[in-house]
Amino acid sequence: MNKFDVQATKALLDKNLITENQYQEISSYRNLNIFSLNAELKLFLYLSVLLFTSGIGVLIYKNIDSIGHIAILSLLLIVIAVCFYFCFKNSKGFQKSEAVFENPVLEYLVLAANILTCIFIGYLQFQYKPFGTHYGLATLIPTIVSFFCAYYFDNKSVLAIAITGLAAYVGLSVTPQDLLNNTNFYEDQTLSYSAIMLSVLLIVWTIYSSRIQLKTHFNILYLTFALHIISIATISSLINYFEDIVWLLFAVVLAASSYYFYKVSHEYKAISLYVFMIIYAYIGVNIFLFRILSNIDFSDIWMLFVLLLPAYFIGSIILFIKLIKNFNKEIAA
Repeated sequence: MNKFDVQATKALLDKNLITENQYQEISSYRNLNIFSLNAELKLFLYLSVLLFTSGIGVLIYKNIDSIGHIAILSLLLIVIAVCFYFCFKNSKGFQKSEAVFENPVLEYLVLAANILTCIFIGYLQFQYKPFGTHYGLATLIPTIVSFFCAYYFDNKSVLAIAITGLAAYVGLSVTPQDLLNNTNFYEDQTLSYSAIMLSVLLIVWTIYSSRIQLKTHFNILYLTFALHIISIATISSLINYFEDIVWLLFAVVLAASSYYFYKVSHEYKAISLYVFMIIYAYIGVNIFLFRILSNIDFSDIWMLFVLLLPAYFIGSIILFIKLIKNFNKEIAA
């Protein structure tokens, strides 16, 4: 038993939260040095699903001429049907609260079935175009299937795929790198508005879900996507749009979203939301200051300004660390 565990257990005893007998039992158990492989096994299951679905994609790509389109689609459909058969057979059915499979392997079987469904529909559209030129349907249908599977089987990994599909349907790429490198973001201002509206929609859904107590443990995932999408969209727009009215609009949106996620991170005690909220807000504040200071003539005090920059960044780092420490104290209280 390490020093931290000893101190934590002793603190519980000193506060009379556990009895002396319980303290001895806890100490004896921890001295056995037993550790769980649950996380490691789940990681290997997750990797096996990714490798399997990636292998299917490689198999299709390398043997598309020799195997044939119908054979590939039929094989995919059979595998998908088998996966969903075992999932539905062992599922407890839809529940509004959190529910899990008795066998954790089935959770990853749902993920495999869902990914293969996306591959099947995408390949079907690419080869035979059943939706014609309505390519959005080829994205929307897997998204609907993913949302259904996520809520029916209570699977967060599938929910992440569903939210990503929803973002793709409205024309967004939800990874920070893709968002910042997306030239359409800069050429089409409506795409920024679409990103903001999608984020607002995700936030509204979390509020509604909380009121009706529908899978409230999904809210953190929705809020994480909403935070990244709205923050990166507004920051990208602050950098690339120079009209005063538009620029100020995005600045106000970023400030409002930062305040909202500040409150939400404390409500859910989510340090991930809090950390990224601070980072995005800090970037936004620096862009705002740069825009303001760019209109001021610093020719006379330029050296003073340069000397103050290191102190500014060092102070920012110290403030960041202090904010994280205070947040940890608040959620631990």
